[in-house]
Amino acid sequence: MLNPSQYQMSQHQRLSQLRIKLLHLHKLLLETERLTYEQVRGHVSGGELLQLAIGHEQFAWLHRLSELIIQSDELFPADESVTPEAIEAIDSDIRTLLSPDESGDEFAMKYNTALQRHPDAVLAHADVMMLLPSDSI
Repeated sequence: MLNPSQYQMSQHQRLSQLRIKLLHLHKLLLETERLTYEQVRGHVSGGELLQLAIGHEQFAWLHRLSELIIQSDELFPADESVTPEAIEAIDSDIRTLLSPDESGDEFAMKYNTALQRHPDAVLAHADVMMLLPSDSI
């Protein structure tokens, strides 16, 4: 049995790993969207990609994942412990967002398509899901 300090440390390590896996997934999804964009409009540089990711409608669906990464970053302000409720909330938000669904909202549909077309995205998705506690329903 972990004492509260050990529990906090293990949760911090898990959430840190989760953040890294989410960033990797985001990078892969951004790259898949870039490839789709370039097929129609030609090559874009790194700077152009950043501008597209920020402001182009084709990339807008990825903003929800970006926001989730930022939300996870905000869990660890200096010298404060994270409540179990906050940890459960971020885990739930991640699990909900990363639920591919061909008839769901825009993110779910585009995420589903990305997983169907790109095996690396499937592996990155699995890496994230493995770090989430099992759903207790």
